[in-house]
Amino acid sequence: MGPAQIKSYAFALRIVKLHRYLVDNQKCYTLGKQILRSGTSIGANVEEAQGSISKKEFRMKISIAYKEARETHYWLRLLKDSDYLPIKLANSLLTDCEEILKITGSIVKNAK
Repeated sequence: MGPAQIKSYAFALRIVKLHRYLVDNQKCYTLGKQILRSGTSIGANVEEAQGSISKKEFRMKISIAYKEARETHYWLRLLKDSDYLPIKLANSLLTDCEEILKITGSIVKNAK
């Protein structure tokens, strides 16, 4: 497994736990659902890219993973700035998300 697969899977696990925290403790159902969808979609698209049958399909799936990471970054900032997340947790998740953005962004650029 490459770094994109490893990091996106570990990040998805964190997002699943974050969703549980948001629903159970913050009663934040709508934002929790949004971040669960986008945050777990990153890894799913990275995995699909690995199974691509063409370079074009690979670029498309990695591009989707990058876009989902951008969306997840947005939701994390919103959760942080609206005080749904403790600063330390939010910053840790944002750092992980930014690493994934760098990795997937680099892969998208090099796959052209």
